[in-house]
Amino acid sequence: MLTYLFLHLVNHALGIWSIELAGHGLVLALRLWRSAPGTIALYGAASVHFALALHTIYGRRHWALPPAEWIRLWAGLSLPLLLIRHAVTTRLASSLYGFEPNYERVIAVLLTSGTQGLQLALLAPGWIHGCLGLWFRLRHRAWARRMRLTLLNLFVLLPLLSAAGFIHMMRAVEGAGHLLPPVDAALVVHQAALNGARHTLVTLYLALIASTLILGQLRNALERRRLRRESVGVRLLTRSASCQQDVQE
Repeated sequence: MLTYLFLHLVNHALGIWSIELAGHGLVLALRLWRSAPGTIALYGAASVHFALALHTIYGRRHWALPPAEWIRLWAGLSLPLLLIRHAVTTRLASSLYGFEPNYERVIAVLLTSGTQGLQLALLAPGWIHGCLGLWFRLRHRAWARRMRLTLLNLFVLLPLLSAAGFIHMMRAVEGAGHLLPPVDAALVVHQAALNGARHTLVTLYLALIASTLILGQLRNALERRRLRRESVGVRLLTRSASCQQDVQE
């Protein structure tokens, strides 16, 4: 997942030089992630990541977390909400209706719907979540501590370059002498179906998160009740043994 985010950010950053260069990068990215190995790796990683997130939410005994963990949790849980829109508009539309994304078409859709700001914010939560998770894993290694400043610069600079590249491409499409390309007809005809799929996926995602959280809290409450009963039982046995000892004496 972090590899996918890294390459996506780099691809957007290429837009600083030209929309044509970013377009060539997008073609290579589509070949990679739409190949059988790329699809299995990407969606397999996403499925495993989501399953681990549900397992973590269910198994957590308390929610007294340090700020960095709260940021990581927020970033990890908000990423799918943003990615669902992106995936439905690109991958699902391509698989079902033959929509082939390029930056001109994607920007046309964003400008027409007024959601260009969403595209700029799309990858930030996932990047933050992935980088924090990687740092938590590597921070105890000496080489990682020596490269801390370099890693921090990469963490901050790459999303900024990506945003700058995407803004440059939007201005190129909107600029003087550039006519805004029409929105793909496949998206117009099937927009209601795509909106319905997006709504269903978002509802399912939120329902899974809420259900897991509720079940985890219920499990915690039952555990606390069991521990209290066991504690009361131990105290009663101790008191009974003490009374029997007093009687014997």
